[in-house]
Amino acid sequence: MRKYTSYLILFHAVMFAYILMNGCSAERAPAPEPVSHAERTEWPSFRGSPEMSGVSPVDFRAEPRLAWTYEAGAAVSATAAISGDRVYVATEGGFLTALQVADGKEIWTFEAGASITASPCVIADTILVGDGHGMFYAVGLDGAERWRFETEAQITSSATPGPGNTVLVGSYDHRLYALDVATGEMKWTFETKAQVHCSPCVADGMVFIAGCDGRVRSIDAVTGLPQHEIDADSNFSAGPAWIGGMLYVGSMTGEYLEIDGSTGQMRKLPLEDAGPAYAQAAVSEDTVIFATRGRRVAALDRQQGTVRWTYRTRDRVDSSPVIAGQAVLVGSMDGQLHAIHLATGEYLWGFDAGAAISASPAIGGGHLVIGAADGAVYAFKAPPIPAK
Repeated sequence: MRKYTSYLILFHAVMFAYILMNGCSAERAPAPEPVSHAERTEWPSFRGSPEMSGVSPVDFRAEPRLAWTYEAGAAVSATAAISGDRVYVATEGGFLTALQVADGKEIWTFEAGASITASPCVIADTILVGDGHGMFYAVGLDGAERWRFETEAQITSSATPGPGNTVLVGSYDHRLYALDVATGEMKWTFETKAQVHCSPCVADGMVFIAGCDGRVRSIDAVTGLPQHEIDADSNFSAGPAWIGGMLYVGSMTGEYLEIDGSTGQMRKLPLEDAGPAYAQAAVSEDTVIFATRGRRVAALDRQQGTVRWTYRTRDRVDSSPVIAGQAVLVGSMDGQLHAIHLATGEYLWGFDAGAAISASPAIGGGHLVIGAADGAVYAFKAPPIPAK
């Protein structure tokens, strides 16, 4: 028995040495090749989610391949929506168009009554968008109108999904509306003291808006009743972005704020001389990205509130930035789509659209889609995951 045990110990020792020498096995499977990840992610509304975070898990550090271009026939300042195998594009010519995300082939076109600068919002099988005459449309997957709701002034606010199959949208008639997605019935309305330009941010059962009247408001998303109203002594075009109970928003007077969504407590962030903010912030667990009309993109540490880096463009930035893996993607009026390293602020790659870009990137279906002022819509295939 002892002799058998000795042989067994010797056998295992030899095998262990063989494994160490040969790297675990003689027929070890090769390491998998990097592949584009999160292929089936979607971007159903302006910032990708009701919280307005502007974050995608698809990593765009590596320069992507241009997959297709679509000529929309009029300026595209609205961010595309991507749902399933389709991308929805709105134009200042007043058209909402459905394209195949894989190849850019046109499926249908819906004609609104006026220019569209608000981004489409997809909720289940309904596409929702407002126009410059204040009409808010619900369109089916077949391109047919389901219903319309008339406000009293233009709509630049991109709609946001709300609780209980509602959609939330602001109007220049000073009101925020909650409408039933299926019927267009108004569930509630909230009146402010100036036009509601921004897109509503929805989180924790609340709606957050920043207004042209200088106030940041929190409103119950179910009842429409106000909760907090903060006088920021500023003027806002961008709405707030929410993460972890905190709101982040930049103003047209060049102030950048962090606001507690529950208490309304406000902190001014030390982003000096950056210029006005028309674009909405992008927020992740540890980073806030602001883009400004002062030709800057800046990254701030969420915990410390300190500036990590700033990146300069050649013209103002009205495009809201997107955090895409370890890259920051943003368009500029300089005609470039800029890709910036999230950690360092270093230039990664760029694309020259040849016309101003005020639309924001949308990432879904394995593609990045963005439009330009000359009516061109570009789609880039998501690249392989970069080597670490």
